[in-house]
Amino acid sequence: MDIVSVNRVRRLLAQYGERFFERMLTPGELADCRTSSGLDVLSLCGRIAAKEAAFKTLRVRGRFLPWPDIVVRRSEGGWPLVELHRAAAEMAAESGITEITVSISHDVDYAVAVAAPIVAPTPYVSSIPNEQ
Repeated sequence: MDIVSVNRVRRLLAQYGERFFERMLTPGELADCRTSSGLDVLSLCGRIAAKEAAFKTLRVRGRFLPWPDIVVRRSEGGWPLVELHRAAAEMAAESGITEITVSISHDVDYAVAVAAPIVAPTPYVSSIPNEQ
């Protein structure tokens, strides 16, 4: 789970502009957050929270969040989808994670995201001799 302050992101956007967020979001993610009047701050906050929440499911120590390698896109139905690339995909594979599902919610002051890993099933091995 992760939570992002809308006011903080709004301040960063005002101070540094969209370029600041180009380090965190891919061009496609930024396009998903764009409206006719510019970036939608709530959508931007939701994407950031979703990436952080997805990264937390990987349970890796001493590794930094590979921002561009975790991509949160809008499905045709409108719900968020997580795509893992390069370093994030490697971390997921090391943890036995095949996919990450995420839910995003936002209100006036905060955006939150909850992510859940989908773990590859492990083969059943019986502890009883001669039973497989």
